[in-house]
Amino acid sequence: MIELSDAFIALPGGFGTLKEHFQMIPWAQLNIHGKPIGMLNINRFFNGLLSFIDHAMEKKFITQSHDKS
Repeated sequence: MIELSDAFIALPGGFGTLKEHFQMIPWAQLNIHGKPIGMLNINRFFNGLLSFIDHAMEKKFITQSHDKS
């Protein structure tokens, strides 16, 4: 499936959506793919998650080089 994709966009969803979405990030870091990864933040659905990611970056668990927003 990864070979057929042009990009990876997460729509609002549950655990399965988040699992699939977050699997793409380390694969990009490992150069398994070089495709865009994004979230469609409809009605601010992902705001809490994005705040968590910002917090993890502030605490140095996620490096700035991983943030390509």
